[in-house]
Amino acid sequence: MIKKAYTILAPEGMHARPATAMVKLARQFKAVMFLKNGEKTSRLNSLIGILSMGIKGGETIELEIEGVDEGDAVAAFDVFFANHLKDW
Repeated sequence: MIKKAYTILAPEGMHARPATAMVKLARQFKAVMFLKNGEKTSRLNSLIGILSMGIKGGETIELEIEGVDEGDAVAAFDVFFANHLKDW
């Protein structure tokens, strides 16, 4: 299992467009993935689950990824958060 923390840089937080992109990215891998924000947890392949977490700009979230392709999944999310999420 790999755990990785990311800070949401977009001032408007996690809304539908980046959440949809995260779900699409997560579905490309076989690994089981969870998103944590404080006490709230959601599977990373659940758009409704992610949106219901109410993630705000500046908050730090944690991804937990476990499975045969967890390393590739973490690398893909590193690129996603570094290059794409800040633009939404």
